[in-house]
Amino acid sequence: MSEAALSLAELESRVQTYIDTQANLDLLRFITCGSVDDGKSTLIGRMLYEAQLVFEDQVASLQQDSKRQGTQGGDIDFALLVDGLAAEREQGITIDVAYRFFSTDHRKFIVADTPGHEQYTRNMVTGASTADVAVILVDAVNGLLTQTRRHSFITSLLGIKHVVLAVNKMDLVDYDKAVFDEIVRDYGVFAEQLSFETITPIPLSALKGDNVIDRSAHTSWYQGPTLLGYLETVNIHGHDDEASFRFPVQWVNRPNADFRGFAGTVVAGSVSRGEEVRILPSGEVARVKDIVLYHDNLDAAHADQAVTLTLDREVDASRGDVIVAADAPCEVSDQFDASLVWMDQEEGYIGRSYWLMMGTTRINATISDIKFKYNINTLDQLSARGFELNDIGRITLSFDRPVPFESYQDCKGLGSFVLVDRYTHHTVGAGMINYALRRAKNIHRHSHEVDKAARERLNGHKGKVLWMTGLSGSGKSSVANAVELALHNRGVHTFILDGDNVRHGLNKDLGFTDADRVENIRRTAEVAKLMVDAGLVVITAFISPFRSERDMARALFAEDEFVEIFLDVPLDVAEERDPKGLYKKARRGELPHFTGIDSPYEAPETAELRLPTAELSIEECVAKVLEHV
Repeated sequence: MSEAALSLAELESRVQTYIDTQANLDLLRFITCGSVDDGKSTLIGRMLYEAQLVFEDQVASLQQDSKRQGTQGGDIDFALLVDGLAAEREQGITIDVAYRFFSTDHRKFIVADTPGHEQYTRNMVTGASTADVAVILVDAVNGLLTQTRRHSFITSLLGIKHVVLAVNKMDLVDYDKAVFDEIVRDYGVFAEQLSFETITPIPLSALKGDNVIDRSAHTSWYQGPTLLGYLETVNIHGHDDEASFRFPVQWVNRPNADFRGFAGTVVAGSVSRGEEVRILPSGEVARVKDIVLYHDNLDAAHADQAVTLTLDREVDASRGDVIVAADAPCEVSDQFDASLVWMDQEEGYIGRSYWLMMGTTRINATISDIKFKYNINTLDQLSARGFELNDIGRITLSFDRPVPFESYQDCKGLGSFVLVDRYTHHTVGAGMINYALRRAKNIHRHSHEVDKAARERLNGHKGKVLWMTGLSGSGKSSVANAVELALHNRGVHTFILDGDNVRHGLNKDLGFTDADRVENIRRTAEVAKLMVDAGLVVITAFISPFRSERDMARALFAEDEFVEIFLDVPLDVAEERDPKGLYKKARRGELPHFTGIDSPYEAPETAELRLPTAELSIEECVAKVLEHV
């Protein structure tokens, strides 16, 4: 064999050895976070550059970009390695989460550079949700800021146990140990209320490279690790395989009549062929017949593995169900205490309903109570009726059906969720389940001998709700009164829930803020449901300005029990009628949050009946309602 052939064989052997070594390296996911301009992107860029993980053509491009768009007077601006969006480079800030993959001889890394601006906190939550370690930067000149505390608190809520307190820009304070010690002391006091297991302070200059890769001669007083040294050695391994098996079903794979498998990802624990499992929420039990990974059959599946399970018998399971260890099932509930980070400009209220995405499940969920919001600077608990952008607090969530779950601290895959607006499809909140409410387990629905069907037979007609909605002055109370009289004359058992009358009793504690309006309709809808169960025809006369709450009310009833009636009138006509003088007061600023003036009315898009009351008389409106009903 020739010398050239030997060299080629040796080269191939070395390449294969390198590939095998890299394949077996441990993976660490970490984020950089903190306030704006603390140097997060610069730090990551410097780390990649100093570790020689940037290609020569990238360096050349970086040098050119630094001259055109950099902030270092023509010197290399390492932040440009990470800030890829045009808007980021123009403004000199991070907007989106930038993910970078790199590796050293000791470990593989995925780093998420998260934005520091308060308005992009939702992006920081996204980056932190999968991280093992957080590198929280603090500007040595400015010290701890509100956004530093907010990001630290979110990091703690999301269950990240290991934190690097990276005190950056030490070069701007002449590497003063006293400055570093003061920041470390202040952060330690704040972090006493958080759930970190380890906090490792490191003095840095991302711009100059101090203590990023190599130990700095400027900080001879510091004896701890460099940043990369810490990241290469920190122990983040939990005991995932020691946890009980949890497998949310993502897809039922049925390519032919001979194969039925349940595809998904193991979120906790492990499972082996022949092991007994339970399907939740149904509770059916079966044994694992095969564990399929593409063309291979595995003996076992472990946490984070995506596989298809086949069972030894036919069971009723579909997307959103959870396959668990038969001898260690998780709980099932429909009411929870949860922590929530609000991520939308539109305010969130008690009583408002959203889509909730948890694992592979999508269900309807309602914020039934806001226990408190946090003051980010002090972590004091503040009372609240709503959530605004970037608020963090504790809530009670109610689902429309029971679901399998784990607390977030025990299993992120079954304890984390996002709330989605059902109309805009915006993600409005991200949350973590703390525990199921005890009352959900102690309260049971009772069956009675005299049920709704029996009451309807006695009344001689079915129960129904006629939900009248429209601006103040659209004629709701007048039409409702006339409709009830006509039905009464026909022997129909009726009751009117009028907005003003209800506010004299049941809802007299509510004002007219958006949050109070939401709660006003929620209570009214629940009362209407009880009356329909009693076999009555209920007529409501409420402005009910928000589409979300009208849909929430509709969801309480069977499909043929809810009739939405839109009393459609132009604002100028309603204002001209102004039977109570409310529009005039609102125009003078005496009635804040008045619908149509400084609070919106969301007109129905799919109402069963539209009554243009500027064109129809009351008698004509009644005739149309009776014809429809």
